[in-house]
Amino acid sequence: MLENVHASAAEAFRHDGFQVEALTTALREDELKRKIQDVHILGIRSKTQVTDAALAEGKRLLTLGCFCIGTNQVDLASANRHGVPVFNAPFSNTRSVAELVIAEVIALSRQLGDRSREVHEGKWRKVATGCNEVRGKTLGIVGYGHIGPQVGVLAESMGMRVAFFDIGTKLPMGNNGSRRSLAEILEESDFVTLHVPETPQTKNMIGKAELARMKPGSYLINLSRGTVVDIDALADALRTGHLAGAAVDVFPEEPESNGDGFKSPLQGLPNVILTPHIGGSTSEAQASIGSEVSTSLIKFVNSGATTGAVNFPQMELVQGSGAHRILNVHRNVPGVLRDINRIVSEVGANIRAQMLATDAHIGYLIMDLDSDVSEVVRRDVAALSTNIRTRILY
Repeated sequence: MLENVHASAAEAFRHDGFQVEALTTALREDELKRKIQDVHILGIRSKTQVTDAALAEGKRLLTLGCFCIGTNQVDLASANRHGVPVFNAPFSNTRSVAELVIAEVIALSRQLGDRSREVHEGKWRKVATGCNEVRGKTLGIVGYGHIGPQVGVLAESMGMRVAFFDIGTKLPMGNNGSRRSLAEILEESDFVTLHVPETPQTKNMIGKAELARMKPGSYLINLSRGTVVDIDALADALRTGHLAGAAVDVFPEEPESNGDGFKSPLQGLPNVILTPHIGGSTSEAQASIGSEVSTSLIKFVNSGATTGAVNFPQMELVQGSGAHRILNVHRNVPGVLRDINRIVSEVGANIRAQMLATDAHIGYLIMDLDSDVSEVVRRDVAALSTNIRTRILY
C-alpha cells in the first residue's frame, strides 16, 4: 500500500492473514514496475500513476484498490485486459468534501481568508463591504453524483436556494432544482461548486467563456479535479473583479509529496482560498475509505466477488461447502464457455454452481465444482488460448 493509506486498511489485511508493506509516498513508474512484480494486491491513493507498462509487470497481481474516489490515475482499460479488477471508495469521503464546500461558501462570502491573514500580519481591518450572509443566495452544483446532493442538502439547511446540472437524469434531494444546462447554472448562481470526474469532456469545462457567463460578483469552488478549470482564465476573472472570489483544492499539476514546492497563478489574489487537495482528508473519511476498499479487495481475493469494481463485470456468487472455486478471466470471444464445459465434462466433474458475465473485452467466470478434480480443471482451463488469468480457491 502506497501514499500513506489509513492504518485501518493494513489492520484489515493483517487480520485476514496478508503480509502488508505500507509506504508513505507515491512511486514513479520505474519504481512501481519493480514493486508490482512481487505483490498480489496494490493499494494507492491519487498520486501513483498505474500505467499499462506497470500493469504488464504485475504477473502475480490479482487486484488493485484506489483508496479514494477517483480512478483516473489507473489505466482501467489495461487493468481490464490484464484481468485485474479495480476497486475504489465512491462514498466514504463524500461528507467530508461536502462540509468543506459549505465552509468555503461561508468563508468566501465573509472574506475570512483575507481577514485572518491580515490579523496575523498585524493589520486590523474591520470591514463589512463585500461581506454577506449566504442565506437567500443561490448555490449552483455542477455534477450531481455522490457529493453534489449532500452539498445541496447542507446548503438548504442554511437557507440557500440550490440548483444543479448533471448530464444524466438525477433525483433531486430536498428542494434542489434541476437545470437544463451548465449555462443556466452559471448565469443564475451566486456560488458555483464543481463535482465532476476527470474525462475528456470535462477538461477545461470552466474556461474564459464560462467564467464570463457567471454573475458579476459570484464565486467559484472547485474540489473535483484540477483539469476541470482553466486556472489562467480564472486568475484573470478574479483580477478584473468579475468574480468576487474562489476556492480551489485541486490543480492541473500537483506536487508529488508534501516537501515539494508549489506555484499557481492564483497565489496572492484577494479572497482566494487555496488548499492542497484536502477535500476528503479527514480522519473519519480516511478510516472509512481504508475499511471500505480493503473489504472489497479481501472479498475478491477470498471469493472472487467483483461487486463495486469499476472496470470489471459485476458478479458475486455464494460459495457452498465441500467444493473448490475456479475463477477465470478470458478474452470475450465465442466458444469459451463451450471449451471450459468440455474440459469439465471430460474429467467427469460435477458443477455445483456457475456464473459468467462479460463486457466488450473480457469474460469473467466463477465456477464451483468437486474438489477432487478442481486442480486438473484449473490447469486445462489456464492452458486455453483465450485465457487471461485462472486461479483456484480451495
